Amino acid sequence: MNNQGSTAAAIQAVEATAREGEILTVMEVAQFLRVPKSTVYKLARVGELPASKIGKHWRFLRRDIHEWMHGRSRQA
Repeated sequence: MNNQGSTAAAIQAVEATAREGEILTVMEVAQFLRVPKSTVYKLARVGELPASKIGKHWRFLRRDIHEWMHGRSRQA
């Protein structure tokens, strides 16, 4: 029984790590932040929001967006 609990905890840790490294689109970031897509584009373009541009598409790491939000909430 204890071994099953350890296995379940290990699986949850792997899944959490995978989610943190998840790549998000502009639409997904806008939904997460509850702002218009245009705001996400603007923040990414001026370098305020951590993002990478691949060709003409912006991409975001979930972990970076979480850290960015936590950093902003500490500043306020």
